[in-house]
Amino acid sequence: MGDSLAQVKMKDLMSPKHPANPNPFQLRTGGAMANVFTMRSTIQHPLLSSSANFRLSHPTLSLRSQPARPRRRNAAAIRNALVIEQEVDAKVSLVRIGTRGSPLALAQAFETRDKLMATHSELAEEGAIEIIIIKTTGDKILDQPLADIGGKGLFTKEIDEALMEGKIDIAVHSMKDVPTYLPDGMILPCNLPREDVRDAFISLTAKSLAELQPGSVVGSASLRRQSQILYRYPNLKVVNFRGNVQTRLRKLDEGQVQATLLALAGLKRLNMTENVTAILSIEEMLPAIAQGAIGIACRSNDDQMVNYLAHLNHEETRLAVACERAFLETLDGSCRTPIAGYAHRDEDGNCLFRGLVASPDGTRVLETSRKGPYALDDMVAMGEDAGKELISKAGPGFFDW
Repeated sequence: MGDSLAQVKMKDLMSPKHPANPNPFQLRTGGAMANVFTMRSTIQHPLLSSSANFRLSHPTLSLRSQPARPRRRNAAAIRNALVIEQEVDAKVSLVRIGTRGSPLALAQAFETRDKLMATHSELAEEGAIEIIIIKTTGDKILDQPLADIGGKGLFTKEIDEALMEGKIDIAVHSMKDVPTYLPDGMILPCNLPREDVRDAFISLTAKSLAELQPGSVVGSASLRRQSQILYRYPNLKVVNFRGNVQTRLRKLDEGQVQATLLALAGLKRLNMTENVTAILSIEEMLPAIAQGAIGIACRSNDDQMVNYLAHLNHEETRLAVACERAFLETLDGSCRTPIAGYAHRDEDGNCLFRGLVASPDGTRVLETSRKGPYALDDMVAMGEDAGKELISKAGPGFFDW
C-alpha cells in the first residue's frame, strides 16, 4: 500500500485541490467561547508580505532601522495596514458555520461553505463566511467506548448549544451523530447529497473479513459493526477502536489490530480511498442510520439561514434520512444498541428500506424490510412500522444491554 497508513497527509490536506483545504482561512481563537476556534478569510495588502492581521513588531516594518525618507513611506504603509486590519475586524460575517475540528468534520464544513458561496453571490465575498470549531464531549473523552460515556448527542450537543445561543448561525453535522430529537427552536431543513453509504474494510494482512485468521483482532468503536462482524465471523475478536480516521489508520499500521472498518463516505471526502482494501456490500454490512449524509441545522426563527439552506437541500437524501431516523426513533436507539438501516430509491422510483437490530455479541440479529412510495409521509410510516415489527420480534429485555 506504499506509504504508511497512519500518515496524516498534511500536504494533500493543505493542497488547494483538497476538499478540506481551509485556504484562504486562518485559525484564530474565538474570544470568550471555551474550546472554540475561528477560521476567517485573510486579506493581502499590496504593501505587505503577510496577512493584514500583523502587528507593529513586523520585522520588515521596523521604524528604527530605516533612514528618514523610507521611514515615512513605511509609516504610511503601517497606517494603511491598520486601516485594513480595522476593516477586517469590523466586518461581520454573514454566515458563521459551527463544526467539530476533525479533518473529516472540516471537510464537511468546507463543502457546505463552497456550496453556499456557489449559490449566493454575497457569500462569495471576502469574510462573508466564518468557520467556528467547537469541541464536543465525544472529542474530549477518547479513552472510553461511546456506549460507556452514555447519553445522546455526544458529537453535537455543544455545537447545538452554540447555535441556540446565537454564537453560530448554522451547524454542520454528520447525520449519523444527530439525535432523533432536536432542541426547541432548532430545525434541520437541509441535507447535502449523500455520499457512498458502504463500509470499507482495511487490513495489511487480509483481503477481506473472511480471509482473517481465527482470533484476528478487528478494531471498531461501532457496536453496529461489531455485532454484524461477530454474527458472520464468530471466530474473530472485535475491540474498541476510537479516534479520527488518521488515528485509526495509524493504530492499524502499528499493529494494534489486524483490520478495521471505516465509512467509505469519510474516506472519499478526505481523498483517502487508496487505503481501502475492500468495500463491503450492503448485504454484508448494513450501514448506520443516515451514514454518508451531512445535515445542516439552523434556528427556526432565522429566515435568512432557512432561505440559504433551502437552496442547498437534496430532497432525495432528506427523505431517505427521514425514513431511517423514524426507524431509529421507534426503536429508541442509543449508542448501546446495535441498529442499522438504509433507505434508497429503486430503479422503479420506489423506496426500499432495510432495517436491523442485534445483540452486541452478534448472537441475535433481527432484520426486516419495506417497500413503498418515495414520499415523506409514506417513508416515515415505513420506518416506524419496521421498528415496531422488530420490537415485537425482539421480545422483553432485548434492548437492555
